[in-house]
Amino acid sequence: MDLPFDGAISRYFKEGAPKEVRRDIEKAGSDDILTQSYPYREELKSKLYEAQMEGLQIELSRMQADIRATGKRLIVVFEGRDAAGKGGCIDAMRENLNPRTAAVVALSKPTEREAGQWYFQRYVDWLPAKGELAMFDRSWYNRAMIEHVFGFCKPDDRVKFFRQLPEFEKMITEEGIILVKLWLEVGRAEQLKRFLAREKDPLKQWKLSQIDVDGLSRWDEYCAAIDETMTTTDFEHAPWTVILSDDKKRARIAAIQTVLHAVDYRGRDLDKIGTVDSKICGGPKIRPK
Repeated sequence: MDLPFDGAISRYFKEGAPKEVRRDIEKAGSDDILTQSYPYREELKSKLYEAQMEGLQIELSRMQADIRATGKRLIVVFEGRDAAGKGGCIDAMRENLNPRTAAVVALSKPTEREAGQWYFQRYVDWLPAKGELAMFDRSWYNRAMIEHVFGFCKPDDRVKFFRQLPEFEKMITEEGIILVKLWLEVGRAEQLKRFLAREKDPLKQWKLSQIDVDGLSRWDEYCAAIDETMTTTDFEHAPWTVILSDDKKRARIAAIQTVLHAVDYRGRDLDKIGTVDSKICGGPKIRPK
């Protein structure tokens, strides 16, 4: 089977990746954490992960039952670098939820008509009604980062986005919708390691896109766009929760815990939810510089 993009990920690893990134990947064991600033050196053991996740899944079911019974509305925005683990976190969160009232919103490239709409318009169509929750696999924040880095929007459009965004999210929260914004942060070497694994795995090659390939050489541009976005859009009415996701298991637990703590639902068991690991989860300042 031919590799997608003619093995562009492997070629970048050999020819374009910084020397220290190649060195970290080549020396790492299968369970090693590559980012030196990450507070753990090895991934969470599967038995510990499964034991904690079992209780969290029960709490998620309780949360959804209460949302349906009371008419609450919940939005969880999953943002982060490519290969940061957004899809895995969403899968873990929705595993035992009723899909009729728990939607995953993963919008593709705008159609010609959507491109001519008010920027936020197509996202409004996917906001939850009473008794529903919506998990956004990327969101309106595309304009702040991906579109900006790749030149898909004009500078003036991005300026207008930042000007309109505070009121847009304030309208959401004033409507009574619970808004949780999660940013998953992954180190450069770990990101490339995950891309290489996807390229080699026929069952995961579909996860790669041209944006992933082209973005490998734009790490610094992404850093600048992310820094500006985190600084500009961490609102009191809609704050960011940043999760260091070099360990996918720990990231999934932290993401679910953050959501469960954000929703006051009947039967909530705080002991079962547990305390979020502050070493890997917090505000934007937890992001490595």
